[in-house]
Amino acid sequence: MTETAATPVPEAPSAGDPRQPGGTRERILDVALDLFVEHGYDGTSLRQIAERLGITKAALYYYFASKDDILMALHMRVHEFSRVAIGALGDDPVTLETWATLLAGVMDQMMAQRPLFLMHERNQAAIEKLHHQEHAEAHDDLDTQLRRLLSDERVVLEDRVRMAGAFGVVFATLFLAGDSFLSAGDDELRAAVARVVNDVLSH
Repeated sequence: MTETAATPVPEAPSAGDPRQPGGTRERILDVALDLFVEHGYDGTSLRQIAERLGITKAALYYYFASKDDILMALHMRVHEFSRVAIGALGDDPVTLETWATLLAGVMDQMMAQRPLFLMHERNQAAIEKLHHQEHAEAHDDLDTQLRRLLSDERVVLEDRVRMAGAFGVVFATLFLAGDSFLSAGDDELRAAVARVVNDVLSH
């Protein structure tokens, strides 16, 4: 059952209090991420999140009205990450070299945020239950940008197919595969994905 506060009334933050503005919201998300990975979304309570932060549940409500809101904010981190990465390419035709550079940066960031993508896959059922306008617009924005790039006929068809395939390698391995590659260290997995991406993009 979703935990909500009928009338959130935060305590007044004091000097040095973790509820002070400027990063506190992100700290809450970081702690929630750790707990969602450890115990799952359903197995984590708002009280557990607050206790790990050293604040009261009432103070937590100052930033998030419910546990669902925390999960959605973490989910939107994934969308923002993808949107910025693809949006950085601009309107010029994309070359295989440009695409390789983009994917290299994406891989580095995804490896650095591996717990986020792991949490996403482990709690997919809970995430799928959360639907609101911001979420739908984020999906549309990312899909539109990706389709625009891959349908650009200024780039030869075979190159666009290679780009789609390399994109699929990165996201299927580091995002959709969930726990499949947990036994591999970050450096080992990053290197293996890079080799396969290079194979796909190479003529």
